[in-house]
Order: sequence, then structure tokens, then C-alpha cells
Amino acid sequence: MSNSKVVVVTGVSSGIGRAAAVKFAARGCRVFGTVRNRATAQRIAGVELVEMDIRDQVSVQAGILAIMAQAKRIDVLVNSAGVTLLGATEETSIAEAASLFDTNVFGILRTTQAVLPHMREQGSGRIVNISSVLGFLPAPYMGLYSASKHAVEGLSETLDHEVRQFGIRVALVEPSFTNTNLDINAPQAAARIPVYDTERSVVSQAIQNNVHKAPDPDGVATTVVDAALGAWKMRRTPKGEASLLSKLRRFMPAGPVAAGIRKTFGLA
Repeated sequence: MSNSKVVVVTGVSSGIGRAAAVKFAARGCRVFGTVRNRATAQRIAGVELVEMDIRDQVSVQAGILAIMAQAKRIDVLVNSAGVTLLGATEETSIAEAASLFDTNVFGILRTTQAVLPHMREQGSGRIVNISSVLGFLPAPYMGLYSASKHAVEGLSETLDHEVRQFGIRVALVEPSFTNTNLDINAPQAAARIPVYDTERSVVSQAIQNNVHKAPDPDGVATTVVDAALGAWKMRRTPKGEASLLSKLRRFMPAGPVAAGIRKTFGLA
């Protein structure tokens, strides 16, 4: 792909989405970044902000049509917007789980379904979905977040088989801990079951410690740009911990992997 591609990145208010939008613009792409409220969003040099709530079907359709009216095509869609949730699986309400899936899974589905007709008509396109190492690993007290990312992985792999006949490919980017507000300000399940208090507190502190010492989103953003503009590859794990975890999951026995996960999250 050349550097003159039209790129849509969801969730550019902060974090990985914002860093990726900056890098696409630096590569000479025409970049549209989605935000919930354009009036209050911080501007990004070289990025055209589009108001879109990925939780709302009408908003998504209107946003994509507005981009098409301006650019006449969409070459790359990066589904970056997402939320997280901390809490024991038993503590997590159905409403909280549904809200998380509404953004992390159905949000991707809405934007993808809105973009695909245009990509099919032009006979080309690349969709990059931001997953996580928790798309192939568990994480204590992040069960529903992990489940949502596992769902993103299955959806993405299946979609790639369906749309490659139209010249469209789908890729996954699977970062590990990244120093963004997503995990620093992670909301917790509203209900609290006291028997989980001690471990939940330990895990929460371990997440904070890992996030604060984690690299900034720049490295992940570079991986996102490579996944969008480079040779197709289904899975891309950024260099460092994410890449190591991917290899460990594939080649190490389950016991040592589980022990390593518990150590990472501060559990005995």
C-alpha cells in the first residue's frame, strides 16, 4: 500500500488510537479519527476529527458516510476504541458485561459492517483490530475484558476468510501492558463480594505497577501502521513483552504459563 491511503482510526482521543493516527498522518495518509464529541476533543495535526459513537448504529453509519462524502474511499479501518473492566467474574453484572461487549466487540462489528460495502465496491481494503495479549491469555479479575478480546480474535480471523475474495484483509494487533489511561483509570465492577477483596486489591495494584512501567503507545502504534500498510499478517504482537508472551503461549506447557500469569498479577 502507498502512503496516500485514506485511513479511519476509531478512538483517537487518547492512547493507542491517538498515537496511531499521528503516525499515519506522518506517513502521508489522509487520516480521519473518530471521537465522541468533536467540540471538546483535542485536535491532532494532520488528522480530521469525525464525531462518532461506536456504540450507536446511527452514529456509526452517519460518520462513515460523512468520511466517504469527503474522501470517496476508505482504504484502512483501524478499530482502536475500547474499554476495560476490573472485577471478579462472579461480581460482574450482566449489564456491565453487556456494556463492555457493546464497545469492544459490537463496536468493531458496527464500524466494520459500515465500511465493508465501500471496500467491497473498490475491491480492496485492510481492517486492523486492536486486540490484546488477553485475546489469547487469561487475566485474573479481568475475565469479561479477556472474553471480549477473545471474541475479537475469533471475529477477526473468521472475517478475514470471508472478505479476502474481495481484496480485503483483516489483521490483529495484540499489545501487552501499555502506559495509557485505559488501564490506569480502569473502572471496577460495582458489586463487591468480600471474599475477593484481598486478591482483587493485589491484582489491581499489580496492574497499576505494570502499566506505569510499561512503554508508551508509540511502539504499539508503529505495529498498527505496519499491520495496515505493510505485507498482510494475521497477528502482530509488538516487540517486547507481547511478542514474548505470544511465543510462550504457543510453545510452553500450560503449567508454567499459568504460574507466570499468577506471578505477573501478584497472586501466589
